[in-house]
Amino acid sequence: MAQTYDAVVIGAGHNGLTCACYLAKAGLQVLVLEQSHRIGGMTITEEVTLPGFRSDVHAYGYQLANLSPTPRELQLTAFGFALIRPEPVFVHAFPDGGMIAFSNDLEKTVQSIARYSKRDAQTWRMLFSTYQAIKPQVIDALFSPPMTFTAQAAQFEQLPGGMDLYRASLQSTRSWCDELFESEEMKTVMAAWPMHAGVGPDDGGGAHFAFLFVAVMQDLGNNLVQGGMHHLTHALARYLQQHGGAIRTNARVHRILVEDGRAVAVRLDDGEEIQVRGLVASNVDPQQLTLTLLGEAQVGAEITRKMRRYELGDAYFGIYMALDGAVEWQARPEAGTAGYVHPAPASLESLAQVYVECRAGKLPAAPLLIVGNDSRIDPSRAPAGKHVMKILVANVPYDIKGDATGKISSRHWDEVKDQYADHLIDLLAETYLPDLKSRLLCRVAYSPLDYERGISTAVRGTIVHGAFKPYQLNALRPIPELGHYRSPVANVYLCGAGSHPGPGVSMAPGRNAAQVICGDLGIDFNRLVTSV
Repeated sequence: MAQTYDAVVIGAGHNGLTCACYLAKAGLQVLVLEQSHRIGGMTITEEVTLPGFRSDVHAYGYQLANLSPTPRELQLTAFGFALIRPEPVFVHAFPDGGMIAFSNDLEKTVQSIARYSKRDAQTWRMLFSTYQAIKPQVIDALFSPPMTFTAQAAQFEQLPGGMDLYRASLQSTRSWCDELFESEEMKTVMAAWPMHAGVGPDDGGGAHFAFLFVAVMQDLGNNLVQGGMHHLTHALARYLQQHGGAIRTNARVHRILVEDGRAVAVRLDDGEEIQVRGLVASNVDPQQLTLTLLGEAQVGAEITRKMRRYELGDAYFGIYMALDGAVEWQARPEAGTAGYVHPAPASLESLAQVYVECRAGKLPAAPLLIVGNDSRIDPSRAPAGKHVMKILVANVPYDIKGDATGKISSRHWDEVKDQYADHLIDLLAETYLPDLKSRLLCRVAYSPLDYERGISTAVRGTIVHGAFKPYQLNALRPIPELGHYRSPVANVYLCGAGSHPGPGVSMAPGRNAAQVICGDLGIDFNRLVTSV
């Protein structure tokens, strides 16, 4: 007779596994189903280029997760999880060889900013002080289910300077930076960070992301998971299995079966049905959950209509490089050991132009290159004396309609990706990394199509489960009807990045969903997480 489970979690990404761990800790019999041959979703590490050269395929930096209570609550260090804290935290490198370096030491950061503007240096000191004052509220907001609109408004009204914070949360990065900073260098430094989530300088809400993200890194670092990001998911998996949970790979869910308004089973692509006596939690993107796994008959016409118009955001492009030795940045030597390097001119306009081109369907001529110094920080990722680096571009079109580089005539990613990768490597080598091409052993380009083919939730080459917009955040994420991790089917929940607080490695959506599930089951979540 087929086994029946208290909880079936769809997707073994880090949020799905996080949710599963808390449910197993609560005593539920949990099964996680993963469509791929390996666990991890968008937190995986693979030999993309050459044997022995290990690259984080999607997520690389560990930032907001530094605030997360999950590693402590699940004792992940006992299961092989460890962090490396690079110094400096990150560097923005300018074409003339100059740079601004954010350090783990606030005073060093202030000194670096002061090379361009003493006023901006003091402004950053003031902003970081503001973050420290509201840090408890920040943690609570990220690692709790989202507040209702009225409760959130009341909190802003009660916080000292709360209405100013609310105003800033709605501002574009350009508006906010123009108010606070005088140097174009510092404006560009701040505006680059929202671009990691596809938020341009003129997009609403970018200011909030820039402030929070950079302040958290100033506070706790821009860390790497030792040995590769997959060690985070493997630690979660080991915890789950020690607490009686099970994981099945190569098990793609085709449908959630519903009777009388409740999920009773999940059907796999091969026709196998797995019985559910408790609940289903979905770590897949919210469109796939509502439109495919459940369908209009279960979620209704209104939710179907809203999810079909749900904004996915810009597509991503990646270049993975195996190097025959270390490469040196034209900027100061410490750029080589930074968690990230953003090589870009000191120009908000140049960053804004990326979005003009991308959203017109053109290959951007000079996109922001997000460069990871993988093995300079963690030598275990490459053979002795060799290195790996990664370049991520967070703003390319899925459907190519034109080319701003003036070099590429094809309009299909399978034909374009290597030409575009060559163009970007040329840009990087000409201005910022002069010995890059001479050190290059192998480079592999991943187009939006490659990302989508690799994992179904990378819909149209995106990796954030829905655009990071003010109208798709907090209790509005993904849409108001699904904004508290519950679906229209009574025992089906959302636990992925399509829910609050959104994308990136934080473990927050998985943990928050577990809080809601435990509440619905009458389990005291606070008591659960304080028990050994």
